[in-house]
Amino acid sequence: MSRHVAGSDFHKQRTFSPAVLTEGGRIVWLAGAIGLRDEAGNDLTGNFGEQVDAVFREMDRQLKAIGGQLGDLATMTVYVVDAADVPRLVESRRKFFPNGRYPASTLIAGCSFALPGILVEIQGTAVIGDKLSDDGA
Repeated sequence: MSRHVAGSDFHKQRTFSPAVLTEGGRIVWLAGAIGLRDEAGNDLTGNFGEQVDAVFREMDRQLKAIGGQLGDLATMTVYVVDAADVPRLVESRRKFFPNGRYPASTLIAGCSFALPGILVEIQGTAVIGDKLSDDGA
């Protein structure tokens, strides 16, 4: 497990940790993930909330394929078209990280993407099997 540094009320409200400490383990660099289709193949073009959920599910799937899980994310960079969608992003992070151990995070708004209809892309770095224990942050 990683040690997530306790943040301010702002950090907790916005669902990210100001820092995450790891030691040992395997480092995994995840490519930017998009979510234009859900698990049933339905088109999610233009639906920010469903795209975010699809991205987190895909990241979790990728990590599980190599022995990890979404909770192993130490950092993420989130790119969004419209900053007005950030409250929905925060809602998804609460859902996908229910223990409150959020990755350190950077948010960049006002992006344009390679394909039409993409509203969010998330890139992350995970550490699987590190030796530290959580400090309860």
